[in-house]
Amino acid sequence: MSERPDTAAQTAAPNGERADLRPENIQDAVIRLAGNSQDGIQTAGAFLARLAGRSEHDVMTYMTIPATISGGPSIFQVRIGSGEVLSAGDEADFLVAFYQHSYQDHIGFLREGGVLLYDSDNVEPNLDDKRFFYVGVPITGLTVEALGGTAKDKGKNIFVLGLIAKIFNLDAEKLKRVITEKFSGKDQSVVNTALMAFQAGYAYPVGNVLTKHYRFEHIPRASGRAQITMDGNQALAYGLIAGGVRYGAGYPITPWSSVMEVLRRELPKYGGIFVQAEDELASVSIALGCSYSGYLAVTGSAGPGISLKAEAIGWASMAEIPIIICNIQRGGPSTGLPTNVEQSDLHQAIFGSHGDSPRVVLAPASVEDCFYIAIEAARIARKYSTPVFILSDTSLATRIEAFDEPDLSKLMVDPKPDLTPRQTHKPYPIDQITHHVPPGTRILDGKYPLLAGLEHDEMGHPTGSPKLHMAMTAKRRNKLRKLAEEIPVPEIYGNQEGDTLLVGWGSTYGPIHDAVKMARDNGEKVGALHLRHLHPLPNGLEKIFDKFKRIVTVEMNDQGVYGFGQLATILRARYCEPKITSFTKTDGLTFRVKEILDGVFKGKSFLARHIPREGAEVIHQAGAENVKTLKEVVPQGVG
Repeated sequence: MSERPDTAAQTAAPNGERADLRPENIQDAVIRLAGNSQDGIQTAGAFLARLAGRSEHDVMTYMTIPATISGGPSIFQVRIGSGEVLSAGDEADFLVAFYQHSYQDHIGFLREGGVLLYDSDNVEPNLDDKRFFYVGVPITGLTVEALGGTAKDKGKNIFVLGLIAKIFNLDAEKLKRVITEKFSGKDQSVVNTALMAFQAGYAYPVGNVLTKHYRFEHIPRASGRAQITMDGNQALAYGLIAGGVRYGAGYPITPWSSVMEVLRRELPKYGGIFVQAEDELASVSIALGCSYSGYLAVTGSAGPGISLKAEAIGWASMAEIPIIICNIQRGGPSTGLPTNVEQSDLHQAIFGSHGDSPRVVLAPASVEDCFYIAIEAARIARKYSTPVFILSDTSLATRIEAFDEPDLSKLMVDPKPDLTPRQTHKPYPIDQITHHVPPGTRILDGKYPLLAGLEHDEMGHPTGSPKLHMAMTAKRRNKLRKLAEEIPVPEIYGNQEGDTLLVGWGSTYGPIHDAVKMARDNGEKVGALHLRHLHPLPNGLEKIFDKFKRIVTVEMNDQGVYGFGQLATILRARYCEPKITSFTKTDGLTFRVKEILDGVFKGKSFLARHIPREGAEVIHQAGAENVKTLKEVVPQGVG
């Protein structure tokens, strides 16, 4: 333990002032943990997120992890709110710094008047900087003291979790249950050690250094349904199961691998199996075999692996085999930024094949939507006998959100193949959508169909006929046009007509909507349109575009040679509309609200003012006089 006096503690409670232990009600707070990946800060942050979900609060997380096996600097950010949380927050109210580099790298993210909780054994902050409120605690030494010398500094993440639980009046017993559940598969000594570290942090007299405690206001959820808390990859995997997927194959790659792990664990419970193949091409081929057998199957990867699957995906387009391909996008090209986020695989998903190879492309907007987009992908794949891409990304894959528990009694699909005998069967009728019969189905006229990657006639027999090739190419293309007719036009958020329409897809949903709200609060006539169906696009978008003077796509990819992001390029090609422009970035980080406002409304005066978060407004108006954001109740500056 450090023997030096804690000057921050002396400053925080001058003249012997006692802490006011009566908690202030707050409605929103952003907590950022900054340390090294080896410290388990992701585990501690995930505990906070899961507790929030079980406590009927809304939550969203954000994390960065190093790409190297040896680890390195890492963060985990948790935003908890009593009301809808759409983004992880532009700035932190509460920063926990484990090391000097954590303090130096992230103090700029702490909002003025925010709380810096730092490990006084490892961090020496600049106490002359009066913008922040400093709380120094010898975290490393107290953890070793609580757990014994052999523990070294292992467990300080859980010690900090205890500190935060005390400061924010979180349900300690419920948190202990979350911790116990997490480590239940390990030796009981691991569980006991974690609980000891938590209790030591929770029992620390933090009132000596922080004169305020806080409590999140409880606002009953309108739906009345229980909440579940999970990350996007988990939601995607369980959505696939709900959609009737029972078989699949893949090969490990960041950030897709955790989808594999969930499916490997869960599919056998439903009579299925997930195979880890020897490579990417083998995995997609195995999945195609499962789909051919009558069971819709899934494969997946990140961008590099999708490139390796391209040949077999082209075969699926030609043979018209339904299959789901998950691409959990990351920074590229090549191995690129394997633990960072980008949306740079849209063109690969739509066009990444030899020949004319139509496929459907969907993109979830949130963790909750990862669940429902998987069900939608399964429905489309079956109905139209086509490959369906799901474009998620690193942000959705790793962040944790809470959402209403799905009604599985209404959503679960029975995937049992239909082996009913048919009198006759043409797998590729020119004037109808292809629907294969499972192998083993009796065809009473004795004319059994064929299936191959060669161009074919209506029975699947190979052909080199120019006329048939043109007809079959049109057939494969036109079913996507048919799909476009049934896709609902997305609703506009904000102004229904006006000066600016922001168009986004994927994980940019929350920041775009928060930016629109901020801009409208400052007099801008702006709306937002978010696309879940990217190929084919829903019919009728041109009617929406006509209502705005300019359309700006907000994307995490490069502006390209001609100055437009990937979605903007597609929209401009589709609608020949010169008012469609782009705002893009490729720094590997999710969009902040201020970035969008700066990029779209350059020079506007409201950008000079502080950008409030969605949760900064009191949502529960009745009797809410004492409900505040953490920003309003933390003392401004030191002391």
